[in-house]
Amino acid sequence: MTAVRRRLLSAIAALALVASMTVAGATTALAAPYCGITWGSQAKDQLIPGYGFVVGIRGGQQDCFDRLVFDIASPGAGGYFVNYVDEVTTDGSGEVVPVRGGAKLQVVARNRSWGDDGQLTLHPDSWTELVDVTGWRTFRQVTWAGTFEGDTTVGLGVRARLPFRAFTITDPGGRGRLVVDVAHSW
Repeated sequence: MTAVRRRLLSAIAALALVASMTVAGATTALAAPYCGITWGSQAKDQLIPGYGFVVGIRGGQQDCFDRLVFDIASPGAGGYFVNYVDEVTTDGSGEVVPVRGGAKLQVVARNRSWGDDGQLTLHPDSWTELVDVTGWRTFRQVTWAGTFEGDTTVGLGVRARLPFRAFTITDPGGRGRLVVDVAHSW
């Protein structure tokens, strides 16, 4: 092989390397997080015991995620534990709770769902369809999984294992909320 030919092949190889680096950089730029979401899909927890009562569970659809909200009567929201599981189970008995969806989140609010009189503080129309999520992009089912030793558990069926976040807020009147958002995409 002549020296000219070697130089030509080296130049072509160098150009190919530069071109591949440019394409790789463009691909990385295109792979920005969906809606800026960087939540991940690992367990989320806040281990603060709650003293308020769960009085409502509702949901909402946003542009980038579906939202589940636990309404907590004063004195505010406690902690939570939210995790993807193979099967949602009830606390205490460990009984499997059927949940529709490609993935399942077990959502535990560190607040009870019965008052000091022993009566339930939550009165949904349906225990297996706490929130009507028919036609939602991400949620498939919100179902009751029980209340035990000061915790309230809900099964949240979602389309697939997607990023989620969980957090609590307390309004100026002392009522709290546990919020769980699940992204529509990665």
